[in-house]
Amino acid sequence: MNFSNLQKRDKIERRLGILKKSSFALSLFTVCLIVFDLGFTHRSETELYLTDFYLVALLIGSTTILVRYGISRKKFPLKVRFFDGAIFLLNIFLIFVKFDLSLRLLPFLEFFNNMGWLYLALFIYFIREFSAISINFNRKLLNPAQLFMASFLGMIFLGTLLLMLPKATYEGISAVDALFTATSAVCVTGLIVVDTGTYFTSLGQTIILILIQFGGLGIMTFASYFSYFFRGKSSYEHQIMLKDMTNSEKIGEVFSVLKKIVLLTLAIEAIGALLVFINLDPNTVKGFVDQVFFSIFHSISAFCNAGFSTLENSLYEPEFKFNYSLQLVIVTLFILGGIGFPILFNLYKYFIYYFKNQYVKIQHPANSVYVPWVININTRIVLVTTSVLLVAGTVLFYFFEYDNTLEEHSGFGKLVVSFFGAATPRTAGFNSVDMTALNFSTLMIILILMWIGASPSSTGGGIKTSTFALATLNFMSLARGKDRVEVFKRQISDISIRRAFAIISLSLLVIGTAIFLIASFDQEKTLLSIAFECFSAYSTVGLSIGITSQLSEASKMVIIATMFIGRVSMLTILIALLRRVKYLNYKYPQEDILMN
Repeated sequence: MNFSNLQKRDKIERRLGILKKSSFALSLFTVCLIVFDLGFTHRSETELYLTDFYLVALLIGSTTILVRYGISRKKFPLKVRFFDGAIFLLNIFLIFVKFDLSLRLLPFLEFFNNMGWLYLALFIYFIREFSAISINFNRKLLNPAQLFMASFLGMIFLGTLLLMLPKATYEGISAVDALFTATSAVCVTGLIVVDTGTYFTSLGQTIILILIQFGGLGIMTFASYFSYFFRGKSSYEHQIMLKDMTNSEKIGEVFSVLKKIVLLTLAIEAIGALLVFINLDPNTVKGFVDQVFFSIFHSISAFCNAGFSTLENSLYEPEFKFNYSLQLVIVTLFILGGIGFPILFNLYKYFIYYFKNQYVKIQHPANSVYVPWVININTRIVLVTTSVLLVAGTVLFYFFEYDNTLEEHSGFGKLVVSFFGAATPRTAGFNSVDMTALNFSTLMIILILMWIGASPSSTGGGIKTSTFALATLNFMSLARGKDRVEVFKRQISDISIRRAFAIISLSLLVIGTAIFLIASFDQEKTLLSIAFECFSAYSTVGLSIGITSQLSEASKMVIIATMFIGRVSMLTILIALLRRVKYLNYKYPQEDILMN
């Protein structure tokens, strides 16, 4: 390649870069206008101008994407070309509909003559352009733990501003309450200071829903997946960071795992929304659109273990507390969300292998079939611990509440509500009984279940089931005189045991500090109610015995900090703040420390 060709190629690349940045700037400006349009009240003339601008922006955006295909020498992947082609056709279709060019011939297209479709197309355009921008982070300035924390802080700050929009609430909201709600949504906690269904408008509830979805999976998961989808490449440092975030075994599997996480989440939430819709009594929620939104909202909130509900008393509302089929759908969703993506993928792999193995046995019954170690040690520990906690929690809830909150239910209803009551403290946050009427013994069981929480790499919080299991195995091992921890014919590494006890110690330190501060700020509150609130906040559960909205401003800030720490984990915060040790190629003499 001669010098002139190199110059020509560089010139094309520079123009392509300018075109990308300009298109991204246009899409970002358009999204800001949409926020202004939806969040503020303005004159009808302004509405017309904004609509015209949206159509122009959509046309320019579609054109710039096509131009890039023409001048770029890069060969775009087939999936990207298919996506861009579909979006281009959709945009042109919406423009024709909006200009009333097809409604006269095809009146049924009036359904698409709605601003919601235009907003959706422009938002997709923004996602497309944002994902194509190359953003490189310097690991020396911002390590993965700091980037992880920054993504949550950014979502919380943006969510706070959006919830303070005039049209997001019916009567306005204070900055502290908006910050509290945004933190609770992003950290998938579910604690509320104002009622979600009556205080927030449809716009406000939609903002909360988006914050729950991004907070449940993490904004880095979505951003990284869409960036790789459109750009088709990623830096090595970025892949190393994502490997730690997704718990992938190999760097080459990072984006495959990301794709599976996103698709699995959307599939489960879609199926869950359909089942919620089917089991929803039409008399309880009026109107088809409201029923669809109710189903989507509760499906996403349940799978992400957020606990937010548009109902004032969650599922304890008179119209819902006897709807046992709906409760079973909700409880299945938050168990799936709280069990962890690595566990779901491992179980999927096991069942695929199992059915293939059975097929081989049927085809060749005389041949022996080798049975490998398909279900790994993490899956075994999580499944056993989760099953024990669910069964024990259900039995204890049934026993303690049989003549109390379960009295109004039938025999089958008592079992369903007991199972729901044992599963929801595992960071789900929905309630189907009156939390203030529970016996003291039941509240103690719920405190323990909240503290343990869900499983690793899930949408839930808490110290995690594997941490609790390792701590239990460790003291059982010590009691039996062993110098190592063994389970399922495997030896647990020392670093895993150390991390487990670090997580437990730090969780008790954070919860204890939060209880002390709130007890100082709100001295009229009982210690039990404060402790329940702090455990719920740290484990991102969302259950409360009725003091959240009554807390002082200072106590609300303590709960906000506790929710954030519980979501990102105190260990992550310490890793982000403390400099890692560079040299470990030495050892000091070992000494035994007296314990008792």
